[in-house]
Amino acid sequence: MKRRATLLFAVALGGVAAVVTPARIAAAEPDSQITILYDAFGSDAAMKKDWGFSALVEISGKRILFDTGNDPDIFATNIKAKGIDLTSIDFVVLSHRHSDHMAGLNHVLSVNPTVKIYAPREGFGIYGSSLPSSFYRKDESLPPAMRYYDGRPPEVMKFGTAWQGANIELIDKTTEIAPGITLLALVSDTPGTKELKELSLAINTSDGIVLVVGCAHPGIEKIVEAATAINPRIRLIAGGFHLVVASDEIIAKAVAALKETFKVENIAPGHCTGEPTFAALKQAYGDRYLYAGVGTSLPLAPGTGSVGRRGEGPALQEDDLATYRKLARREDPFGILRARQPRMRHSNL
Repeated sequence: MKRRATLLFAVALGGVAAVVTPARIAAAEPDSQITILYDAFGSDAAMKKDWGFSALVEISGKRILFDTGNDPDIFATNIKAKGIDLTSIDFVVLSHRHSDHMAGLNHVLSVNPTVKIYAPREGFGIYGSSLPSSFYRKDESLPPAMRYYDGRPPEVMKFGTAWQGANIELIDKTTEIAPGITLLALVSDTPGTKELKELSLAINTSDGIVLVVGCAHPGIEKIVEAATAINPRIRLIAGGFHLVVASDEIIAKAVAALKETFKVENIAPGHCTGEPTFAALKQAYGDRYLYAGVGTSLPLAPGTGSVGRRGEGPALQEDDLATYRKLARREDPFGILRARQPRMRHSNL
């Protein structure tokens, strides 16, 4: 009787199938890895540093290019330095519309013009979009010459993309695009990026979720929470957490949420995570903090407690810090970072 009541309750919540069907798994073979192709810090002399992000994810027989950096020439240089064959990638994920994550797409398309590209769906978006013509109010009292489309608009109005002819599929909700490989679609509620749509890559392996984020504009905690709906075990997060100008209090809250609330096992932050957050995560995670500068490869071998070589590299090397600070000023048009510096120097007295 108790079992029957449980099943009836499951039906009320949306169906038994959703409850009993296990999440699909993406196999992490011994050579599975994430390679950082674009960032503003790193120790690989063959790679150029610049503000932006790109990573190649190789797992479950798939080669996924996640974001394409800030400058097509630098992106092309780094691709060549790592010996990446762009003709053999399975698909591209563009996390969001900011140029430091998508400018290298021109180079990708020059090499592989038909590659599948996933991007967030936005009204009048740079990736292309469409709307039903019913979205605008009409006034039939006007003469045809004063009306849109002479008063006979198409049922669906299509809007152009910056990459005409590219094989772009727009994503407006969380979607599994291959077995165990899911694009999490969330929307930012943060001032300055409010309503910005962003895709994050969640790969469900036998050892837990491998999560790759671009800038985490919707909030790193919200993205991780969405990933736990697939699998509550979060094995690794790599990418930008968008805490580059965050206060110490906000950083502490985010670090506590990742480590204590969501029990994230390994962390490999980069890009817009921010220097103070690098330091805080390094302190919190110890040898489960993975250095992820440009040129770094993070092995995803299955069946191990942590990812790759534990304790690989410092949080940031001294020459990396100088480059990072210089490049970060490009992202600081209102002087937020510069304004913090005198206060921080005073607090250290």
